[in-house]
Amino acid sequence: MVSFRALARRLVEDGIVPTMSHQRLSKIAATDPDFPPVVPVGSSKAVDYRLAEPYFRARKVRPGERTDLKPLAE
Repeated sequence: MVSFRALARRLVEDGIVPTMSHQRLSKIAATDPDFPPVVPVGSSKAVDYRLAEPYFRARKVRPGERTDLKPLAE
């Protein structure tokens, strides 16, 4: 089991994702029903790395739309 903070660091170190924060992990865990089970540990959250690693390898990245490239509506 690893905390979200340690999971974010390890995903980047292992080259699975280019960047990740524990805040982003919290958002993904809250919105994706396929996210591995989260275990509360005190005020932190933890997840089994053996389940998280294949989840992130298979996860399709869907970056947001860049609104700064669109002309402003008049």
